[in-house]
Amino acid sequence: MQPSDFSTGKWGRLVRAPEGYWAFVPHPLPPKLKPEWSLAGSLSSADRALGELAGAARKLPNPHLLIGPFIRREAVLSSRIEGTQASLSDLFYFEAAASAAPNYRPSSDVLEVANYVRAMEYGLTRLRELPLSVRLLRELHGQLMHGVRGEQLTPGELRRSQNWIGPPGCTLNEATYIPPPVVEMREALGELEKFLHAPSTLPPLIRLALVHYQFEAIHPFLDGNGRIGRLLITLLLCHEGVLPEPLLYLSVYFERMRDEYYRHLLGVSQRGAWRDWIAFFIAGVTEQARDALWRTGQLQNLWDAYRSRLAKARASALPLRLIDELFAAPVITVQRAAEVLGVTPKAARLNIKKLIDAQIIEEVTGRQRYQVFMAREILRTIEKPRPTTA
Repeated sequence: MQPSDFSTGKWGRLVRAPEGYWAFVPHPLPPKLKPEWSLAGSLSSADRALGELAGAARKLPNPHLLIGPFIRREAVLSSRIEGTQASLSDLFYFEAAASAAPNYRPSSDVLEVANYVRAMEYGLTRLRELPLSVRLLRELHGQLMHGVRGEQLTPGELRRSQNWIGPPGCTLNEATYIPPPVVEMREALGELEKFLHAPSTLPPLIRLALVHYQFEAIHPFLDGNGRIGRLLITLLLCHEGVLPEPLLYLSVYFERMRDEYYRHLLGVSQRGAWRDWIAFFIAGVTEQARDALWRTGQLQNLWDAYRSRLAKARASALPLRLIDELFAAPVITVQRAAEVLGVTPKAARLNIKKLIDAQIIEEVTGRQRYQVFMAREILRTIEKPRPTTA
């Protein structure tokens, strides 16, 4: 990291460690921002898209049917930015088969993605009793890093040594960015916590953009900072009442625009380029809110079509209950079906057969025991790209 790349005083200060390297310490939030009409227009579009998404979520017969797939899609994409190769079907298969197939051994990538889901669900629940704080961030990190790659890097604990960001395999002296040393890092986190708790007149999305940058600039953990920072976006959207349900995620946008994403974050640190970062962030919110709205509609249409298909077949209420379960988790076992329906495994198998006959699910293991059934059309709907005209 070269000091000449940073305009000191713009948005932070450089400190020199005893070892000779330079590190960047961001100033406390909020920065002094000048109102801009172009930014106001973008913010209005984002707010309108979020309002439409929130309205659609409130109209859903059961929005919780969509929360599980949306969280898991985010977990896959957010983890993919960090190099994992697990797919959404891999994740759902793991969740369904882990308890039903005693010899099933998931890959380490799948376990990392599953931990992201666990951290997200933990955070959404924990926010009901604990304010967003350094303590909660540490707890989320503990959930994220438990038992996976990086577990040796103190899960749930703030770093006690220097970390850095740069090309794979680079040394401290070759780093693109070096976050605050430990003492300054703890001070900066304390200031961020104060900002989170303080009343603010800033528009919620601008406030969220500031918080995301600040967390990434502080980089308080030895590993997992990117995933915690992206998870934090969704938690704040729900915690501050911007959305009633966790249906908006930015990882797909950040992954597609990865180089630009990192360039804008670095631009704030180097030049105080807040306007460019905020505009980029707001554009992502708008794009992903429209995507979530379209995807919600596609899933709702598919749900209606499945229920209509079963009604024409004069199916009982039990297969309809399994349809609801499939939209929450599109991979299922006989054991899980029996639990959902409150029936014997034999009765559960009969109801699963009705869904197979209706071409809603198919068996994917080829085994006679420990079978797993997948609703591929639901998975395709969750994963497929939104048409550019939608």
